[in-house]
Amino acid sequence: MTRPIILTTGQWGDLPLEVLAQKLQAWGYAGVELGSGGDHFDVEACLSKDSYAREKKDLLARYDLKCYAISNHSVGQCICDDIQDERHKAILPASVWGDGKTESVQQRAAEHMKNAARAAVLMDVPVVTAFTGSSIWRKLYFWPPTPDDMIAAGYQDFAERFLPIFDVFADLGVKFALEVHPTEIAYDIHTMHRALQAVNHHPAFGVNFDPSHLIHQFVDPVKFLENSPERIFHMHVKDTRRNLDGFNSILASHLNFGDPRRGWDFVSPGHGEVDWEQVMRTLNRIGYQGPLSIEWEDNGMDREWGAQDALAMVQRNNFPPSEQAFDSAFKRRE
Repeated sequence: MTRPIILTTGQWGDLPLEVLAQKLQAWGYAGVELGSGGDHFDVEACLSKDSYAREKKDLLARYDLKCYAISNHSVGQCICDDIQDERHKAILPASVWGDGKTESVQQRAAEHMKNAARAAVLMDVPVVTAFTGSSIWRKLYFWPPTPDDMIAAGYQDFAERFLPIFDVFADLGVKFALEVHPTEIAYDIHTMHRALQAVNHHPAFGVNFDPSHLIHQFVDPVKFLENSPERIFHMHVKDTRRNLDGFNSILASHLNFGDPRRGWDFVSPGHGEVDWEQVMRTLNRIGYQGPLSIEWEDNGMDREWGAQDALAMVQRNNFPPSEQAFDSAFKRRE
């Protein structure tokens, strides 16, 4: 069985879900990862309105689509970020932002994340993809000098805030898939190991594997998969291209996405530096059979053209593993 190819809807939030569903059916997608917010999916409404989940599932079914995951990234970002500002306010539901006081926002965001797991159950969805935020990301460069106990305190803060969340996920049979990503508690292989250790390898905590965030950090996506095979709960298909020209760096120079002066940028899947064939071969080796969720981001390409082109690329590379050795037909039979 080949893995279903779906679309992450967050970047299409300006379209009503039914309009997007019509397009996805015409293009040949198998389903969606519903982004929280707007018309696509509302966690609180799902819990407060008895018919909400059924109506969403019925809408998707009319277009031969299925929901495979719920994305709750923006709320997750605010759980461990210990400085809340206008950037956080812009991405949060008003009910979570509330008075805007950092600790209060963090607590409301944590409760919202627990509710996302409850909503996932109602939607018959096995995984919630999200961010965690981090109280130590801004201490990345170790200047001023950063003592080890300050970094350890950041992982302890993550554990204290997320273990109760993971317990709710585990009780409900839902997985929490962290998109390993700069600005999160885990952004590469070493930090993912440390995050797992901080929560005693909680069974509900794993990875939303997105190779685009590894490429521009010079982390090998294949090595990431091989180091955490049992923790790959979901996957985003997204691509990155580096543009290091001697003037810039991977720190992006405070330039917006789409600016050609940046040292790297997201591009449509298949147009960047991810070796998709090797990624698929590795997914086959580790036995990943979950969805391949195309997260389309490319400021230089029409998104509808890009979504169809990305689907075709993934279809070409989404091959099943071989069930026999290629030379078995030549073996001598006694």
